[in-house]
Amino acid sequence: MYNLKPEFWRITVKRFALLLILFAVNSMMSWAQSASATPNQPFVVEYYYKAKWGYADEFLKLFKKNHYTLLKKQVETGRMLKVWMDQPRYHATEDGRWDYRVTIVFKNSTLASEPFEDALKKQLFPDQETYVREEQRRFAILDAHWDVPTKTVDLEGK
Repeated sequence: MYNLKPEFWRITVKRFALLLILFAVNSMMSWAQSASATPNQPFVVEYYYKAKWGYADEFLKLFKKNHYTLLKKQVETGRMLKVWMDQPRYHATEDGRWDYRVTIVFKNSTLASEPFEDALKKQLFPDQETYVREEQRRFAILDAHWDVPTKTVDLEGK
């Protein structure tokens, strides 16, 4: 029949295994997304910001000027229900330190996954050159940034 070398079979089996793993990961991610968010319920995400030492005030100033303006507008349009910022009262270890946590309550998980409208940015910030430069600076002075979608745990139910 065919005289295929062992190397061919090793490559074929590796490719098949890789496809199987990719399929399994994709299936698990789809399941996790559908199980974690109810489309017509508020969807909460916490955004953590860790500024380089000595730059937290500059970060806050730029955040309020540019990004918070966008967030407030999205609350007005109904995409978001509420936005607030927290700051730790005391210090933490360097590896667990964060300077600001912004919590956004989106109307639902679908709206949370949609990107900000560029038209809204252009409307609110006609001087796009300054806006882009200041947003680049806001992220340049960060040591870390991470996003955590959260859900409420019912402690009284089963």
